[in-house]
Amino acid sequence: MAISIAIETALQDDVRVLVGKLNAHLQPLSPPEFQFKMTVEQMAGADTTVFVARDEAGRAIGMGALKVHSAELGEVKRMFTDPAVRGQRVGSALLEAIVSLARDKGLPIVMLETGGLAEMPEAHRLYTRAGFTQRGPFLNYPDSQWSAFFEMPLNQEQPA
Repeated sequence: MAISIAIETALQDDVRVLVGKLNAHLQPLSPPEFQFKMTVEQMAGADTTVFVARDEAGRAIGMGALKVHSAELGEVKRMFTDPAVRGQRVGSALLEAIVSLARDKGLPIVMLETGGLAEMPEAHRLYTRAGFTQRGPFLNYPDSQWSAFFEMPLNQEQPA
């Protein structure tokens, strides 16, 4: 399957649909107070860049975002691939685009919060395979069984 990935606004119907699917997927996995969602309006803020993956027909099949907190920290947010196309490297391609943008912006590190290993093993595999390593909580995220935290330093040379 050929996919395209581009920076797009979150304020469009098909991105809203993906956000709705992501929220529905996350809802039963942890208590609401441990779900750190961004609305599409928040995703459309100047500090956040949204990437949308589309199939050959132009359908939105995945999304992910880079939120820049400071000149020192970028955060991967709202990663989601439609279940119909999981296993076809859509998430990997989105994550590569996000990390590439973070490098281009000169950010020294990218971090993320995701669900715990028992609830989200696929996400853990995706981030580990991409070169992220586990770490403790950052920013104002609480330490809990419902969250796992990852980081990727970007000031190192990229592998050939």
